[in-house]
Amino acid sequence: MTDLLRILPSFPVGAFSNLVATAEQHGLSTTDLLALHPVDIAKQTRLPVLDLRRFVAAIQASLADEIIVEELTLGKRRRRRTSTKEEEGGEQRGEKEEGKEEDDEEEEEKEKQEQEQESAASRDNHDEKTTTTRRCISTLDDDLDAALGGGIPLGCITEFAGESGAGKTQFLLSLCLSVQLPPPRGRGRQAVYISTEAGLATSRLAQMLASNEVLLGRDEGGDGDGDGHGGLRPSLDNIHATVTPDLESQEHILEYQVPVLLERHNVGIVVVDSVAANYRAEFHRGHDGGGTGGRAAGADMAARRADLVRLGALLRLLARRHDIAVVVANQVADRFDEVTPTPVFASSSSSTTTTASASAAIHPQESPLASRAPPPSSYPLPPPPSRPPPSALRLDHQQRWFTGWGDDPHAVDPAKTPSLGLVWSTQIACRVVLLKRPVYAPPPRRRLVDDDDDDDDADTTPSRTAWRRWMKVVFAPHAPASGQGLDGCLEFEVTKEGLKTVKASTTAS
Repeated sequence: MTDLLRILPSFPVGAFSNLVATAEQHGLSTTDLLALHPVDIAKQTRLPVLDLRRFVAAIQASLADEIIVEELTLGKRRRRRTSTKEEEGGEQRGEKEEGKEEDDEEEEEKEKQEQEQESAASRDNHDEKTTTTRRCISTLDDDLDAALGGGIPLGCITEFAGESGAGKTQFLLSLCLSVQLPPPRGRGRQAVYISTEAGLATSRLAQMLASNEVLLGRDEGGDGDGDGHGGLRPSLDNIHATVTPDLESQEHILEYQVPVLLERHNVGIVVVDSVAANYRAEFHRGHDGGGTGGRAAGADMAARRADLVRLGALLRLLARRHDIAVVVANQVADRFDEVTPTPVFASSSSSTTTTASASAAIHPQESPLASRAPPPSSYPLPPPPSRPPPSALRLDHQQRWFTGWGDDPHAVDPAKTPSLGLVWSTQIACRVVLLKRPVYAPPPRRRLVDDDDDDDDADTTPSRTAWRRWMKVVFAPHAPASGQGLDGCLEFEVTKEGLKTVKASTTAS
């Protein structure tokens, strides 16, 4: 502790003589006393913590006094120098100030006029700028992009939900190619495709690359060799694909390998097809219907809820940190009408005991735990609540606004529900539902047959010839939602070039 008096010559050493001696024995410098915590110094020197705090506070106060004194002396010297200079140049400044004031006023007026012109121009072109500068990925169809508010936005999670064969994978494949295009259709970046059910459909991607005019660059005035995209043409080499057959590999790839890939490559979109496959396979709702099965089902649902929240937080973090679009496909399930159970009341203890004994005689014990079950209660069951909760507060009533089905009271098709429930719906920012409906051909004319012919039903049964598909925006931060039912939906078809909207004339026919 030899540097204390050298750094602070005016420090009162006499008031802390015992502390200074102990600090010197342990080789503590002034820097150590200021940097270390008093508790750590007390453990090392066996000194009271309060005394060490007073000692450190005194050192800090002495340092502050020395700094203030030096600043005051330097300030006095500077003031003397500036005062002499001001006296010499005061006469010259007085003559120039009058001319400068006039010039300053003219410059301020010019700046005000320029600011007003810029603000007026920005107001007039606000809508145009927002549409052109919005960071979205195109679906390779102008009408679909317009319905989506410009395309798929960056920095958030977008979900495509629908039945099997509705066109979810077709949308995802189109986005993997369009993200490679330069702005405004794409971002000039690569794509990551994570599949949970099947591998990447390379043959379908090659077909789209060979036949789509936007991907070939012909819509930009090119000759089909990539000149329309500045010499850059989308390719399968710019799509990083992998398959995650189970939930463990899916979590490992998303949590560890995808962040490294985003750091090393210029990726613009991460696709997961589909997000619900592994969860639906590995988490089950119930077992054999017993008491232990109900408990296990509740534990599975709680674990799945925590996993979904963690997955949503991870995907949102990747989207915002790397400025990418995260697009997932989701499966759907049939929605059943709620059935209100009929309560059964026990009239007396004798009837309850008789029923219990009869059921025990009919159904043998299914497990060793059945013998440990408590005897049936002799008290009657509690009556049901007199007033049920309002229907507007129930999930069956509210899910019509965030699932995509159930908003049309006159709908003919059965209602569906996106998988993973309400928990996953709170993790995504945009949900797009794909609807499909079969198209049947009229039955052929009946031919004259004998009375004993059994093929009459086969001749009169209509045959399905094709499917009609619609895209519906349920909720999105950048685009308005579609109307009820199929009124505000946009019909599209899957062609070899990709996704194409169906015009009104074609739809009417």
